[in-house]
Amino acid sequence: MSTTSRTRLSAGLLAGAIALVPLAGCSFTSNGFSCSGTSCTVTLNGEGSEVDVLGTTVTLGGVRDGRASITVGGASVSCGAGESVAAGPLQLECTSVTGDAVELRASLN
Repeated sequence: MSTTSRTRLSAGLLAGAIALVPLAGCSFTSNGFSCSGTSCTVTLNGEGSEVDVLGTTVTLGGVRDGRASITVGGASVSCGAGESVAAGPLQLECTSVTGDAVELRASLN
Protein backbone atom coordinates (compact mmCIF):
# COMPACT_ATOMS: atom_id res chain seq x y z
CA MET A 1 0.00 0.00 0.00
CA SER A 2 1.44 3.40 -0.97
CA THR A 3 1.92 6.25 1.51
CA THR A 4 -0.88 8.22 -0.20
CA SER A 5 -3.32 5.31 0.15
CA ARG A 6 -2.43 4.87 3.83
CA THR A 7 -2.89 8.61 4.44
CA ARG A 8 -6.33 8.55 2.78
CA LEU A 9 -7.33 5.43 4.73
CA SER A 10 -6.15 6.98 8.02
CA ALA A 11 -8.01 10.22 7.26
CA GLY A 12 -11.17 8.26 6.45
CA LEU A 13 -10.95 6.22 9.66
CA LEU A 14 -10.37 9.38 11.71
CA ALA A 15 -13.37 11.10 10.12
CA GLY A 16 -15.51 8.04 10.85
CA ALA A 17 -14.38 7.95 14.47
CA ILE A 18 -15.13 11.66 14.92
CA ALA A 19 -18.62 11.16 13.46
CA LEU A 20 -19.33 8.46 16.07
CA VAL A 21 -18.16 10.54 19.06
CA PRO A 22 -21.65 11.99 19.80
CA LEU A 23 -23.04 8.46 19.94
CA ALA A 24 -20.32 7.15 22.21
CA GLY A 25 -21.51 8.85 25.41
CA CYS A 26 -18.94 11.64 25.56
CA SER A 27 -19.88 14.74 27.49
CA PHE A 28 -18.85 18.39 27.71
CA THR A 29 -20.02 21.68 29.22
CA SER A 30 -19.51 25.26 28.02
CA ASN A 31 -21.31 28.53 28.89
CA GLY A 32 -24.90 27.36 29.26
CA PHE A 33 -24.45 24.37 26.97
CA SER A 34 -23.76 20.82 28.08
CA CYS A 35 -24.04 17.49 26.31
CA SER A 36 -23.85 13.89 27.34
CA GLY A 37 -24.33 11.19 24.73
CA THR A 38 -27.17 12.22 22.41
CA SER A 39 -28.81 14.69 24.81
CA CYS A 40 -27.90 18.34 25.41
CA THR A 41 -29.03 21.04 27.84
CA VAL A 42 -28.95 24.59 26.49
CA THR A 43 -29.81 28.01 27.87
CA LEU A 44 -30.74 30.69 25.33
CA ASN A 45 -30.78 34.26 26.68
CA GLY A 46 -32.39 37.01 24.65
CA GLU A 47 -34.28 37.23 21.40
CA GLY A 48 -32.20 36.00 18.45
CA SER A 49 -29.74 34.00 20.55
CA GLU A 50 -28.82 30.74 18.85
CA VAL A 51 -26.75 27.62 19.27
CA ASP A 52 -25.98 24.52 17.21
CA VAL A 53 -27.33 21.46 19.01
CA LEU A 54 -26.62 17.97 17.71
CA GLY A 55 -26.03 19.37 14.23
CA THR A 56 -29.15 21.59 14.17
CA THR A 57 -29.40 25.36 14.71
CA VAL A 58 -31.77 26.34 17.54
CA THR A 59 -32.80 30.02 17.78
CA LEU A 60 -34.85 31.81 20.44
CA GLY A 61 -37.45 34.04 18.83
CA GLY A 62 -38.55 35.48 22.15
CA VAL A 63 -40.49 34.82 25.35
CA ARG A 64 -44.04 36.01 25.90
CA ASP A 65 -46.58 35.07 28.57
CA GLY A 66 -44.36 32.24 29.84
CA ARG A 67 -43.93 30.66 26.41
CA ALA A 68 -40.76 30.54 24.36
CA SER A 69 -40.87 30.82 20.56
CA ILE A 70 -38.09 28.67 19.13
CA THR A 71 -36.91 27.96 15.59
CA VAL A 72 -35.23 24.62 15.01
CA GLY A 73 -33.64 24.18 11.60
CA GLY A 74 -36.39 26.28 9.97
CA ALA A 75 -39.34 24.80 11.94
CA SER A 76 -41.05 27.12 14.44
CA VAL A 77 -42.43 25.82 17.73
CA SER A 78 -43.38 27.23 21.09
CA CYS A 79 -43.35 25.74 24.56
CA GLY A 80 -43.83 26.58 28.20
CA ALA A 81 -41.95 25.23 31.20
CA GLY A 82 -42.34 21.45 31.49
CA GLU A 83 -43.63 20.98 27.93
CA SER A 84 -42.01 18.85 25.23
CA VAL A 85 -42.24 19.44 21.49
CA ALA A 86 -40.80 17.76 18.41
CA ALA A 87 -39.07 20.09 15.97
CA GLY A 88 -37.17 18.83 12.94
CA PRO A 89 -34.69 16.18 14.04
CA LEU A 90 -34.90 17.20 17.71
CA GLN A 91 -37.17 16.52 20.66
CA LEU A 92 -37.12 19.58 22.94
CA GLU A 93 -38.18 19.83 26.56
CA CYS A 94 -38.51 23.37 27.87
CA THR A 95 -37.29 22.88 31.43
CA SER A 96 -37.46 26.58 32.35
CA VAL A 97 -38.92 29.70 30.72
CA THR A 98 -38.19 32.99 32.51
CA GLY A 99 -38.02 36.64 31.49
CA ASP A 100 -36.26 36.53 28.14
CA ALA A 101 -34.56 33.14 28.53
CA VAL A 102 -35.34 29.47 28.01
CA GLU A 103 -33.54 26.37 29.18
CA LEU A 104 -33.99 23.37 26.90
CA ARG A 105 -33.12 19.71 26.98
CA ALA A 106 -32.65 18.55 23.39
CA SER A 107 -32.30 15.01 22.11
CA LEU A 108 -32.43 13.39 18.72
CA ASN A 109 -35.93 12.47 17.56
